[in-house]
Amino acid sequence: MKVIKKLAAAAGIGLVAEGAIVAYFYNRTMKRSYAKTERTMKMSGTDWSKYMALMRERKASMMEYPHSEVSITSFDGLKLHAVYFPPAADSTDKKLVIGFHGYTGEGISNFQGLANYYLQRGFGMLLPDARAHGASEGDYVGFGCLDRNDALKWIEWALDKAGADTQILLHGISMGGATVLMTSSMELPSQVKGVVSDCAFTSPKEVFTHVLKSMYHLPAFPIIPASDLINRNLAGYGMDECNSRREVANAKLPILFIHGSDDTFVPYRMCEELYENCSSEKRKLIVEGASHAESYYKDMEAYENALTEFIDFVME
Repeated sequence: MKVIKKLAAAAGIGLVAEGAIVAYFYNRTMKRSYAKTERTMKMSGTDWSKYMALMRERKASMMEYPHSEVSITSFDGLKLHAVYFPPAADSTDKKLVIGFHGYTGEGISNFQGLANYYLQRGFGMLLPDARAHGASEGDYVGFGCLDRNDALKWIEWALDKAGADTQILLHGISMGGATVLMTSSMELPSQVKGVVSDCAFTSPKEVFTHVLKSMYHLPAFPIIPASDLINRNLAGYGMDECNSRREVANAKLPILFIHGSDDTFVPYRMCEELYENCSSEKRKLIVEGASHAESYYKDMEAYENALTEFIDFVME
């Protein structure tokens, strides 16, 4: 009897410990109040300090263009925030890029480098803060699964604001890249011409499994299944409910895939999987030596050339 009691006690302690690990992982990953930009930047493996001077310079130049803060209401009642830079006033062919930022980022911060490319070419820019990020409302991160529905609302807003004759490009980085890929299979207005996906993951489930193994040296079970169940109840979606690999198999738009060869946060193999499964017109740029979300800064010339060729291909 004493042995049975000891085993039962040990099992109870094990369950409590597992529960604590699940709660710790879920809160740090999915809840706005615990997801921190500084931790994400450290985990990404990219040395952002060497680009800070350029980023500050680009942001200062960016904010000199006419812009305004705007908002919409999401499908589930959240107030979502964005910064809007209208297309050049003298433009005869209005073009707008909607930029979707990465996990724990913000629209302005993640696109301050690329803004120089787009704004100088007469593009307008709409830079939303994803739900549970920046100035947007929300307690739970959408990881593309909910954000793709928000993307539809922003597309509608953009066409109403800039005009029905505006051509739209969707450009996403990391979580934003997954968002635009998950959006690519949806019924979109004809004005949406193409998708640029930079270092996207296949699904929250798969990227979390990779992070647990590579950075925490933990198995996926029981953390991922338990977190999935919690997320379904609290955030309203499953961690593999939207999978970019499955969505691009039904993509309705041309897609430019970009990834760094040395990305350890969202492994490069995910880009290859996405590219291979994409059924629409597709192009790919792999930046050698670039880590997570570093491709633009690592090889600006190659990145901008790939963008220009893609835009010339998809837009009139």
